[in-house]
Amino acid sequence: MDSVDSGAPYRRIAAEIRDNITSGRLRPGDRIPPTRQITRDWGVAMATASKVIAVLRDEGLVDTKPGSGTVVRSRDRAFTPTSSRRQELDRDRIVRTAIAIADAEGMAAVSMRRVATDLGVATMSLYRHVPGKDDLMLYMVDLVTAEKTAHARPPAHWRERLEFSSRLLWTICRRHPWVAEVLSMTRPRAITPNLMFYAEWVLTALRGLGLGMDDMMYIHLNLFSHIRGLALSLQSEARARQDTGMTSDEWMDTQVAEFREVVATGRYPTMEYVVTQEFEQDMDTMFEYGLRLLLDGVERRLARGQAVGRPAPA
Repeated sequence: MDSVDSGAPYRRIAAEIRDNITSGRLRPGDRIPPTRQITRDWGVAMATASKVIAVLRDEGLVDTKPGSGTVVRSRDRAFTPTSSRRQELDRDRIVRTAIAIADAEGMAAVSMRRVATDLGVATMSLYRHVPGKDDLMLYMVDLVTAEKTAHARPPAHWRERLEFSSRLLWTICRRHPWVAEVLSMTRPRAITPNLMFYAEWVLTALRGLGLGMDDMMYIHLNLFSHIRGLALSLQSEARARQDTGMTSDEWMDTQVAEFREVVATGRYPTMEYVVTQEFEQDMDTMFEYGLRLLLDGVERRLARGQAVGRPAPA
């Protein structure tokens, strides 16, 4: 592995990608290799790969696009390489830069060095505004949460409030799948103001039903796990797409022959049936389906006067 200070490796890699752009082999809107692919294909360190992306961005050749990674910039877009560097460095600018990286490449690509590289400043200058990466991640989640919850007003009815709160958190995770990596059910990190909205709204609704603490917490944690689990799947899919260059459907197409060969043995008749049917997996539909099942179950048990958090007596 090389060091980013050696200079030559990142310039050489940037020159290769630049040549692909100027020759037209990479066209506007096409993704360039993400940092993980650069480290793998060129055998360099992550810091060097980050420097490659920063150089191409400074030259006005690429943009970091949420959900798509780093893509070739449209030629009709004006760009001043030094304009962003003239802005005063503060916490908000650092956090927004980290969010842009995470949206494009996932939380694994976020580091203090990578953020500093994208900002064109020394890594140590970040620590005057952000104590470290753990705090940076909290600030990131807090900011994207605040943008959705600042003016939100949950309904009064308990079920409508749980649906509203869950859909809002899902929307945040849908837009920023890396949020799920920061949130935790068993070991929550230090709390910042805007991170508490979901638990406050949900637990307020459940408390209003006169439920005990066990019931309140089990319902809350199951709803939270449903949202976070699906969001983690989104993040895994985003990483897989970056690594393979294929969508989920395209990857599934490569597995069909082997799958059919396995089910043709006769050991899996139901799976053999399933593979012949039409089904399109949609994450938003899956979220709504699971949310409805959970809340239907809560509503039914409430109607029967049963505790929700413990199994019903045999």
